[in-house]
Amino acid sequence: MKKKLGAGLLVLVLAFLYYYVTLPAINIHESGFWFFLAAVVAVILLLYAVKKRIRSVYEFKSNKVLKGGVFVILAIGVVYAVGALLSSPIVNANKYQKLVEPEERNFTEDIKEISYDQIPLLDKESASLLGDRKMGSMVDLVSQFEVSSLYSQINYKGQPYRVTPLEYASAIKWLTNQKEGIPAYILIDMATQNTELVQLDEGIKYSESEYFNRNIYRHLRFKYPTYMFDQLSFEIDDEGTPYWICPVKKFNIGLFGGQTIGRVVLCNAQTGETKDYKIEDCPQWVDRAYPAELLTQLYNYHGMLKNGFFNSVLGQKGCLQTTDGFNYLALEDDVWVYTGVTSVSGDKSNLGFVLMNQRTMETRYYACDGAQERSAMASAEGQVQNLKYEAAFPLLLNISDQPTYFMALKDGAGLVKKYAMVNVQKYQTVAIGDSVAECEKNYEKLLSENGIASDGASTGESNTVTGTIKRMAQAVIEGNSHFYITLEPETQKITGPDQGNITQGQTLIFDASITSFPEIIGFNEGDTLTMEFKLGQPVCQIVTLEGQEAADAEESQTPEEEQPTDMEE
Repeated sequence: MKKKLGAGLLVLVLAFLYYYVTLPAINIHESGFWFFLAAVVAVILLLYAVKKRIRSVYEFKSNKVLKGGVFVILAIGVVYAVGALLSSPIVNANKYQKLVEPEERNFTEDIKEISYDQIPLLDKESASLLGDRKMGSMVDLVSQFEVSSLYSQINYKGQPYRVTPLEYASAIKWLTNQKEGIPAYILIDMATQNTELVQLDEGIKYSESEYFNRNIYRHLRFKYPTYMFDQLSFEIDDEGTPYWICPVKKFNIGLFGGQTIGRVVLCNAQTGETKDYKIEDCPQWVDRAYPAELLTQLYNYHGMLKNGFFNSVLGQKGCLQTTDGFNYLALEDDVWVYTGVTSVSGDKSNLGFVLMNQRTMETRYYACDGAQERSAMASAEGQVQNLKYEAAFPLLLNISDQPTYFMALKDGAGLVKKYAMVNVQKYQTVAIGDSVAECEKNYEKLLSENGIASDGASTGESNTVTGTIKRMAQAVIEGNSHFYITLEPETQKITGPDQGNITQGQTLIFDASITSFPEIIGFNEGDTLTMEFKLGQPVCQIVTLEGQEAADAEESQTPEEEQPTDMEE
C-alpha cells in the first residue's frame, strides 16, 4: 500500500511540474491539453512497468494494463488527428472564408489628411533604439533592469505612442528587486520622438520577466485554467496605469479551427487584479485585442478560399493575399493594422489594401491599384542611394486626396535621417525631405507638376468654369496621356470658392488625364467645355468634365438666331 501511495504521489508531482512549466489550458480546444493527457498516461504506464518489473516485449504484450494504456494513448492521438482534420480548411473552406467580411469603403472619405503631430514617424526598430538610449542614461536603473522588446503601439491621449515595460536584467537582479517590483516603463511619442521613462509609485509586480507565481502567464493560468490566451500586449489606460491585455482565443470551426478572439482579460500589472470582458464589451482605451498576425491570417483565409481549398493550392483562380509586412494607422481612437492586398501571381503590384481594427476585428477594404510596399520602399531608397539609407515599412496616408506611402529613411545605425512620400498608383513619384513638412511640400509640388493633383493652393473645394477652348496641347507623362487646355478669356466664366482669387481674363491651364476623361479626345479648339476643377499653380486639376462641340452648338441655336433680321436684309 505504501508503494502504491508513493507511486500515485510521484505521478501527481510529475504531472503538476509538467503543468506548472508548460501551462496548458484545461480545454479540449487546446492542443497542449491533449499532449498533457497523453504524457500523464505514459508516466503512469512507465511507473507500472517498473513496479511489475516488465523486462521484455513478450511480458509487455501479455500485460492487459499496459496494453490498455497504450490503447488509451493511441485513442488520444486518433481523436486529436481526426479533430485537427475536421477543423482544417480542407473540409471547411467556406466557413474559414467567412470568418471576416471586409466592407468596401472610400479612401478619401475614411482617411482624412492628418496633422504632423499625429503621424507616427518611427517603426518598432527605431523606437527600440530610443528606448535603449533612454535607459542607458538612467544610471540608477540600468545596472538592475533592461528594456523589454514589446513596444506595443497604442493611442494615448489622441497621439500615437509605443510603450514597453522594463524587465529584470537577470535572475539575481530579480531576487534583489522583486519585493519592490519593476519601477518604471518607457513611453515614446511616435510623432515627436520624445522618450520618457515613467516612474511608478507602485512597482510592476506581474510581468514576463517574473518567476514563479508572479509570472504573468502563470498568474493568468491559475486564475483562468480553461482560458486559451493569445499574444499578450502591454498598454496603459488613460491615467497611465500599466495593464496587460490578454486576449482569449475562440475556436469557431471544430476543435482547433477558425480562431478569433472571444474575450479579453485585463490584468493590472502592479496589483495583479484582473477583469474579464466579452470582446464586444472591451473598453475603448484598449488598442490591441486582436494580434496583427491573426488579423492578416483571417484576411488571407477570406482572399484565398473564395473558390475552395483545392483552388487555393492548385489553380489559384481569383486568389488574393496580403503583402509581406504591415504597419499601424491611428484612426477613430483605435489602432488599425494596414497591409496591401495582391494576387498570388507575384506581380509586385497591389489591387487594394485593408485596414483591420485591433479591438473589434472590423475590416475595411479599399480598391486602389498601385505598387506594393516593397516596390515603393525600393523607389524611395533609389532617391538616396548615394547615402545608402534604408526605408522603414511604409505607413499609408492621405496627401492631397492621394493614397500615399510615407516612410522614414534610416542610416546604418538605424537612426531616422530623412522622410519619403511615394504615390501608391505612380510609385515613380517620390519626394524626399529632411522634415515631414518639407517632404510633404516637395511631394505636393511633384503631384502638381505631374498633373496628379493640385499643389494645395486651392481651398480643397471644386470650382466650375464654362468657356470656349482656345488651345489644346497633348503630353505624355509616365506613360499616360494628358491634354492641357486653355479657354478664351472673354468666354471664361468661373464660379466657386476660388472665384475671388482669379483675376478677370486670367489664363488658367486645365489638365485632363485621358485615363480619367477619355472623352476629351473628341473635342477641338472652338468647342465649349463646362468643368469642375480645383485651382492649382501652374495647372488646375479637372474633377468633372462636360462639353459641347462647336457644330452641335451651331445646330442648337434658336430659329430667331438663325434667321437674319429685316435690317440685315
